[in-house]
Amino acid sequence: MSAPLHPNLAPLAGLLGTWEGRGRGEYATIEPFEYLETTTFGHAGKPFLAYAQRTTAADDGRPLHVESGYLRVPEPGRIELVVAHPSGHVEVAVGELAGTTLHLRSTVVVGTDTAKSVTSLERTLELDGDVLRARLSMAAVDQPLQGHLTAELRRA
Repeated sequence: MSAPLHPNLAPLAGLLGTWEGRGRGEYATIEPFEYLETTTFGHAGKPFLAYAQRTTAADDGRPLHVESGYLRVPEPGRIELVVAHPSGHVEVAVGELAGTTLHLRSTVVVGTDTAKSVTSLERTLELDGDVLRARLSMAAVDQPLQGHLTAELRRA
């Protein structure tokens, strides 16, 4: 038996489940690429959603990126994101939900000694029924904040 959804999560309930789709990546320092993404949101009755994402190259299926963390709602109207990246980064972001669109901006990105420099991340998740649109902007490796990833996912 699963735990009931924490009341603070009611505005985010539409995210629960698994989402799959295609995306496109670009950045000033790399060649554009296309990818396949699977993202999952789950809950355990507490005021957070567990979050996991993985991507593979659209052309040959090679693994590209994974990340996992928590989307926290410690009190109504306040949304926080804590994510660990295997690149050696930990991201902490705060944001707001406007209708069915979630905007998050990093307050800190910390990296290990061997991680590339990432100074800022911004995420937007837009829920439209069974479609989830995701955008990520990044400031990294001496580049200003700019679009990096866009994806359109459908509920699996």
